[in-house]
Amino acid sequence: MTREKKGALKRLKKSRSLYVMLIPSVILVFLFSYIPMYGVLIAFQNFRPTAGVWGSEWVGLAHFKTYFQSWQFGSTMWNTIKISLYSIIVCFPAPILLALICNQIKAKRFKKFFQVSSYLPHFISTVVVCGMILLFMSPSSGIIARLLSYIGVEMPNVMGNPAAFSSVYVLSELWQHLGWDSVLYIAALSSVDPSLYEAATMDGATKFQKMLHIDIPMLAPTVGIMFILRMGGILGVGYEKVLLLQNSLNLSASEVISTYVYKLGMLGGQYSLSAAINLFNTLINLVFLVVMNFISSKLTDTSLL
Repeated sequence: MTREKKGALKRLKKSRSLYVMLIPSVILVFLFSYIPMYGVLIAFQNFRPTAGVWGSEWVGLAHFKTYFQSWQFGSTMWNTIKISLYSIIVCFPAPILLALICNQIKAKRFKKFFQVSSYLPHFISTVVVCGMILLFMSPSSGIIARLLSYIGVEMPNVMGNPAAFSSVYVLSELWQHLGWDSVLYIAALSSVDPSLYEAATMDGATKFQKMLHIDIPMLAPTVGIMFILRMGGILGVGYEKVLLLQNSLNLSASEVISTYVYKLGMLGGQYSLSAAINLFNTLINLVFLVVMNFISSKLTDTSLL
């Protein structure tokens, strides 16, 4: 036995209790994530529940062609990409800025209050958040409409305006998840050696210069990894909030891939077509993830592997 194998066995024996604790998680992931993957076969079949996955007629790429040739293809792709890119531009840098600001707060009590108050919206249910949005934005009985009426301004129907839908969605996401998304960056900043700040202070560096030359370089690897993962979900706009905020007036801007798949599969019973669309969505996300990981590894030496 070589020295490397002996070293590997020694490390394995030393950490065997940790591997034993990992077994239940591995079993759960295998049972509920990997075994059900055989169901992706229905994307290539005319699936009938009575015949099952193995008994349904095989049709190849017919459902993919149906989606690509439908009038919904262009609109759902554009709406999904628009909302996703808008969300990345607004919601990705905001937690980083919040973490940098929070790291500069010296008063411990105020810092704790600031952090907790920014985390709290994350724990509000999506249903409740959407209810709040509809309540505030109602042009007839909403809180904002009531306040505007006192100064003689009529509240427009924001939720019925397709052009405003993406902004409402992204800004509500920012409010709800800003504090929670900053936790990872705050944790990364907490590992910075305090002697670096002391040396910078002695050299006469300002707070902005400390952020620019100490904090941001320390955050760069974490930011790189998170950006790769975020780009890997470029078409991953969830259906819950979109569906709850959707109505017949804003449908042209709010119909994304996930809501279209939900309506086809769960409401329309077109299981094979919805599975094909969802598989296409997943493959596009995988391509973006691999490409961004490759680019990042070449430019910054930061990658997932």
